[in-house]
Amino acid sequence: MRGQQQKQGIRESATTTMATHQRRLAALLTIVLFVLTCVPVSKAKRTTQRTDEEFGPVVRAYLGYLRDEQEVVDDRVSRREISPVYYRHNSNRIKALRLMAVRMARETNNDYLPELEAVSGSELGLLFGPQAPAPASFKVGEVVRHTFRYLGVVRTGEVFYLFARLDPYEQAETTEKADSSKADPGRP
Repeated sequence: MRGQQQKQGIRESATTTMATHQRRLAALLTIVLFVLTCVPVSKAKRTTQRTDEEFGPVVRAYLGYLRDEQEVVDDRVSRREISPVYYRHNSNRIKALRLMAVRMARETNNDYLPELEAVSGSELGLLFGPQAPAPASFKVGEVVRHTFRYLGVVRTGEVFYLFARLDPYEQAETTEKADSSKADPGRP
C-alpha cells in the first residue's frame, strides 16, 4: 500500500510539474510572439520618424498626410470596400508621392512643397483632358499646359508621372511669356 501511495505521489507531482512547464511554455511563446510582431513595426516607425525629423514642419505635415492616406487605404481594403488592384494602385501612388516629396525637400533644403500630383499613363487625361500629351514628350522641369511642372517618373511597382501644380502667379507668368513669344517671335 505504501509503495502504491509513493507511485501515486510521484504521478501527481509529475503531472503538476508537467502542467507548470506547459503554462510556462505557453507564457514564453506568447511573449516571444508579441516581441516578434512589435519590434519590426516599432523599428519601421522609428526609421520613418527619424527620416521625417530632418524636415521642417510643412514637409513633415505632408508626409504625415501621406501616412494617414495609406492608413485609410489599408482600412478600406481590410473591410473589403476596395479591390486588391485598386489598393495596390493607390498604395503605389502614395509611395511615389512620398519619394518625390522627400527628394524635393532634400534637394532644395527648403520647407516647402508644391501641390504634387502622381498619375499613371492611363490617368494623364485626368490632369490634361482627353487630348493629354504623350508621356514620352515630357522633359523634367518643363511646364505642361501652363498648369503643371513635370518633375519626373517614379517607379513603385508601376510607373507614375509626377507633376507640381503651379500656383496662380506662376500660371499667369507662363501664360504671359507664351503670349509675348507668340506676339513677337523674334524676341528670345
